[in-house]
Amino acid sequence: MFEDTILILFISLCTAFASEAILYLLVYRTETYRRLKATVEKQSKKLEKKKELIGDRPTGQKASKKLEKAEEQLKNVSRDLNMVRMKSVVVIGFTFTALLGMFNTIFDGRVVAKLPFTPFGVLQGISHRNLMGTDPTDCSFIFLYILCTMSIRENVQKLLGFGPSRTASKIGGAGFFSPPQTK
Repeated sequence: MFEDTILILFISLCTAFASEAILYLLVYRTETYRRLKATVEKQSKKLEKKKELIGDRPTGQKASKKLEKAEEQLKNVSRDLNMVRMKSVVVIGFTFTALLGMFNTIFDGRVVAKLPFTPFGVLQGISHRNLMGTDPTDCSFIFLYILCTMSIRENVQKLLGFGPSRTASKIGGAGFFSPPQTK
């Protein structure tokens, strides 16, 4: 079981590096991506400076309009940057779905780890997928692979310098879990 866990960690690490290599070949080295990324960095720094200048003091309508316009420009450029990446992310998704199927058949029915907790509801269905037995702390390949990939891939991106900058992600944080803007 321990060997399977280490092997799954290694597989996850390899797939993370492979996906970043594919992204580098298809996206990161293109002029369009570099230009958009530089624009995002520049605009996010400008926006951060504007917000620092305004601070806590009450602002007039003109200043708030300028700030809204700068935020909107940053969101638009961030959206364009994400669209450049989207094409290759789809290719990577199909490739690694095929790999996931292959690895799933290799580890089918094997307990690869013991969880230190009892998963709830939906997680238990994923963590105990294709396993015989009734011990809910038994962990299947798919669950461990997903956890490893989620934790490793982000760190690999940061290590290689391809992750979003702190400034851009803090200010332009457009994503599924960003808080809604109040007006």
